[in-house]
Amino acid sequence: MSASLAAARALLAEHPVVDGHNDLPWALREQVRYDLDRRDIAGDQTGHLHTDIPRLRAGGVGAQFWSVYVRTDYTGDRAVSATFEQIDVVRRLADRHPGDLRLAYTADDMEAARADGRIASLMGAEGGHSINNSLATLRALYALGVRYMTLTHNDNIAWADSATDEPRAHGLTAFGREVVREMNRLGMLVDLSHVSADTMRDALDTSAAPVVFSHSSARAVCDHPRNIPDDVLERLPANGGIAMVTFVPKFILPEAGDWTLRADENMRAHGFHHLDTTAEGMAVHRAFEAANPRPLATAATVADHLDHMREAAGIDHLGIGGDFDGTAFTPADLADVSGYPNLIAELLDRKWSTADLAKLTWQNAVRTLRGAEDVARTLRAGRGPSIATIEQLDG
Repeated sequence: MSASLAAARALLAEHPVVDGHNDLPWALREQVRYDLDRRDIAGDQTGHLHTDIPRLRAGGVGAQFWSVYVRTDYTGDRAVSATFEQIDVVRRLADRHPGDLRLAYTADDMEAARADGRIASLMGAEGGHSINNSLATLRALYALGVRYMTLTHNDNIAWADSATDEPRAHGLTAFGREVVREMNRLGMLVDLSHVSADTMRDALDTSAAPVVFSHSSARAVCDHPRNIPDDVLERLPANGGIAMVTFVPKFILPEAGDWTLRADENMRAHGFHHLDTTAEGMAVHRAFEAANPRPLATAATVADHLDHMREAAGIDHLGIGGDFDGTAFTPADLADVSGYPNLIAELLDRKWSTADLAKLTWQNAVRTLRGAEDVARTLRAGRGPSIATIEQLDG
């Protein structure tokens, strides 16, 4: 083991990773329809999943935001019920593995879980379609433990534009701004990964609380619409929020983006959704990769994004959001959740200090959630739940 890797492991023992986004719940839905006996994460699930408890421990993970994502072709009540099913499996995982996972709802809960040697398990909804244009449903998600909501996924919704769809609202509608305000009142973090740059700016203009980018990298380093423009990164210090760098190769390495477009087309040509992680879908992916070797991102590629994001936003506004089990492909030395020490070792080699790395891995994310909680206490003292509807505000 290199000296840098040994130092990285020691650092993570003191300052573990808060990872902003992991799609294990959806992978469990797709692969085994939530049959946790068939994908028991107490043991090694290499070959099936990027995530299991032994590899979380090896990776130095101290807190995980589990994504309770549902696909955007799930609409209306179907999207809501599927989101509840995703929440249910996170709760079942925590119940099944109490010696390793503990549900967390607050920054204090995160600290307490860490002190007890547990991995704090938080939830984030991925896509505003999950609330079906209902602020009451938003409140229900919060009551069930969801602590961030990504405003969109890959497609526009009625009140917000996605980064990967054609502009329609050109940011947030009036109802979209009301969603942000109600999230602030609840203490639910506004997640701006996946949204268009105009939606990012509108949300920052509207939000009284720190925002989060749960899994996004720097657009200046890799010009992909899923990444964050510099002018938005530069607003994070005033907002107090955090940008959590992602590992998805097509978002961090330009050559990988071009290759992935062709791989996704191949999936669709074989009758699969491009995000399919079933054994059958992954077999199609692997066959394509064998015939068309893919450009490999590495921890150094991710570190290039973090170096730039640090210059644009400052060290107090950075975090990590790998997107494991939500992507078919990963960087060569960040293949699964055991790989975080490789990234920390790379940053140590780039002369990042222990104090700065502690902010990146643990402290910034905890502070951001605590900041949202503080704002919520103030707002709740001044106003009650919003009963506005999309029809009232958007016509």
